[in-house]
Amino acid sequence: MHGEPADDDSFAAIEEALWAAPPHELIKIATGLLDRRGIGAEVLLIDYRQAFLVRSGPGEQDVPVDNTAPGRAFAAQRAVREEDAVHLPLTVRGERLGVLTVRPPDGGPPWLDGFAPVLARALKIADQGTDLYRRIRRRTRLTLAAEMQWDLLPAPSYQSAEFRFAGQLEPAYAVWGDNFDWAVSGERLTLTVSNGMGSGTDAAALTHLAISALRNARRSGADIAEQAALGDQALYARHRGEQHVATLLMDFDLGTGRVGVVDAGSPRILRMRGGVTEGIGFDAQMPLGMFGDTRYTTEEFTVERSDRLVIISDGIHAALSPSGAAYGDSALLQALRATRLQDPPEAVRTIIRHFVEYHGDSAPADDAVVVCVDWIGRDGG
Repeated sequence: MHGEPADDDSFAAIEEALWAAPPHELIKIATGLLDRRGIGAEVLLIDYRQAFLVRSGPGEQDVPVDNTAPGRAFAAQRAVREEDAVHLPLTVRGERLGVLTVRPPDGGPPWLDGFAPVLARALKIADQGTDLYRRIRRRTRLTLAAEMQWDLLPAPSYQSAEFRFAGQLEPAYAVWGDNFDWAVSGERLTLTVSNGMGSGTDAAALTHLAISALRNARRSGADIAEQAALGDQALYARHRGEQHVATLLMDFDLGTGRVGVVDAGSPRILRMRGGVTEGIGFDAQMPLGMFGDTRYTTEEFTVERSDRLVIISDGIHAALSPSGAAYGDSALLQALRATRLQDPPEAVRTIIRHFVEYHGDSAPADDAVVVCVDWIGRDGG
């Protein structure tokens, strides 16, 4: 069934029609379901830079996230009402896809608030079966390297009972070798932040090989030290030490908050605890691919309830302003202070926006990745 039962106005029938929609027709069918009930509707998807909500149909210009009603719904993750419209966030387990704008007469049917979560889940699944939504989201063409990196990326944000997470690549439409990867399995969260050397597709291909090797090891049951060793071997076998990937590997115990770390390169961890922001340092180990036989060791620290960790690549902390001042010297701390009351997705957006503004009219010389983890913890953990 590719439509809706004309004589059934139940929410179960509406859900059935959404799940039955072909991937490329989902938005058309969703808005049609509402329109036939007298509810005007529009779906806006977030662009790759997370700066604009892009309209899924013809019409007016895209909507900035900052200082607009749909943008407030997206940023605050709550319904925002205007005189003639309601803007509802489209979100799946913390991954923010966009906004559904509806114009219901007389408040609309009682099931309307439940429509957005169902549509968001359907969009998440439909995205795997069509290029349509990725085409909509890009406000300019992605470079080939960026296409490779975004296809490699897992969900850019996520939330669970124990933690909230978000990450972002910059420049979003032309990123090279910077990336991040994560997975939750049983009692653990594994997180890696990587920076492949070089630029363009060479850097993207290098990082792709590294992350694939780390995933292969992780999915075979290897711990993070073994993952790093196998990644090192895979890169060395291909490039004989001429190319390498700086990588930070982290393994969180969701029950206790203990974090294992392998510091194999340039990404850095900053911890925000209470009113104090400080770097967490570890013994430097060789980037992946340098020698092919490096034995990596795991160090530990513990996160506490309400801790925030911000992980940044050297494209952030070593970036220079037009006057030659390094961003990591003081400007980064100013950006972090501005994020204290923001959830991780908004915190990451704030840091990226501040980072881009820091360069003035010039473009950053290197690509960058920012990852933010808020630790909630468990009772007794």
